[in-house]
Amino acid sequence: MSSTTEQSTTATATEVAEAPMLIGGQWVPAVAGEWIDVVSAGERSATLARVPRGREADADRAVKAARAAFPGWRAVHFKERQQALLKIADALADAAEELAVLTAKDTGNAIRTQARPESQTLVDLFRYFGGVAGEFKGVNLPAGDGQLQYTRREPLGVVAGILPWNSPLMIAGFKTPAALAAGNTVVLKAAEDAPLTILKMAEICQQFLPDGVLNVVTGYGTEVGEALVQHPDVDKVSFTGSTRVGKHVASTAGERISHISLELGGKSPSIVFPSAARDADQVDALASNLLLSTRFARQGQSCTAGSRLFVHTDVYDDVLAAVAAKAKAMKVGNPLDESTDMGAIINQKQFDQINNYIADGKSQKGVELALDCALDIPDGLDGFYQGPTIFSMGDNSWRIAREEIFGPVLVAIPFSDRDEAIRMANDSHYGLAAFVWSNDLTEALDTAHRIESGWVQVNQGGGQVIGQAYGGYKTSGIGREVSLEGAMDGFTQVKQINVKIG
Repeated sequence: MSSTTEQSTTATATEVAEAPMLIGGQWVPAVAGEWIDVVSAGERSATLARVPRGREADADRAVKAARAAFPGWRAVHFKERQQALLKIADALADAAEELAVLTAKDTGNAIRTQARPESQTLVDLFRYFGGVAGEFKGVNLPAGDGQLQYTRREPLGVVAGILPWNSPLMIAGFKTPAALAAGNTVVLKAAEDAPLTILKMAEICQQFLPDGVLNVVTGYGTEVGEALVQHPDVDKVSFTGSTRVGKHVASTAGERISHISLELGGKSPSIVFPSAARDADQVDALASNLLLSTRFARQGQSCTAGSRLFVHTDVYDDVLAAVAAKAKAMKVGNPLDESTDMGAIINQKQFDQINNYIADGKSQKGVELALDCALDIPDGLDGFYQGPTIFSMGDNSWRIAREEIFGPVLVAIPFSDRDEAIRMANDSHYGLAAFVWSNDLTEALDTAHRIESGWVQVNQGGGQVIGQAYGGYKTSGIGREVSLEGAMDGFTQVKQINVKIG
């Protein structure tokens, strides 16, 4: 499994707070006594805390704690699990601003545009799954008077949730309350670059859960994460991250026939038809929504970013000019500054990768730059900051149009025919999200139905609602999250019971 450059120390420093792991209801250091410094994405000179460098022994004790807690948690009436989740939601709501500030420091995401919405989404996810906790149920089958035949939805057991660094609270919200509502126990592996919000969430949750029902380990993916994926007593691995690492997770967990769900990468198409840009007012509104779909406000560090922009030739120049103008006006700055639109890239590795892609894009024959603000950064910022870049007259075969950059980079490609646009949109091994822009109902729905993506938005840059299925086609993943149906399929298994009576 992937990891960033490893920087660990033994417990010698006293000026930096230590943030231990939660295992079996106890806050503990790693067995080996090693620690990792957590550096602020927005301020490289600021070490926020030190977290344990967990390894195989720590994964093992977390899984054992979850296994010991499982029989009791699965046996309680669903109303008890429901009440616990709703109490957690209330407590998370009370701590929402604290969680937002910590998210901004931990991830580099701007507090106004990203961190606060993320902390609120976490609250909403706990409330939703608390509300539907009684719906994890089976069905009776009509089998005649001499038979009672029915199914039970039973929890899987111990779920290992492996989290990314880009939106850790939100992704933890996708996994944790759903798994708990179904009666599973959980071990979360926090991303090494952004573990602090997950530890704070766990601190709040622990007030309302029996010991061992929720556990959190910290450390590198290649060490403690890998140990969880390989652990024989983990019944389900729920992973969110890159497609490359997801393939490894699927292969490794598959060796022992573990349940898995994977929410992986994306290279999402955004298709603009002329009917969506008939006049200046329409173009302006469209550009605002297109900018939302790019996820530039999250520095492009989103799997659902609409990073391939297909625009009809009739409106190409006007639409691209409007999007570029709005992107250029975005303020790159300190994540904690209320006026900041775009915060910081998570680390040096990601920053270098983004700039390598930009250099590759600039080398392509025929390329044009509608916006080149990658290094147009205000003075005085001590972090990995990146302005937006928009390539024009792109080709769908270019590397920057095929690989997930995970940065504020947009590739605009003209088209003249609906079939051509759909063909290019589907010419990708990814299939997570897509965006369609049209005021012609037939055109919009035909396009949405033919795109090979698990999540399609029409005439909006956001629009996903808790309770709706979220997940990918092709190498963008396996399974669905955020919905009751996804949670039932992902965190329970069906048992058929047939009883002869009379």
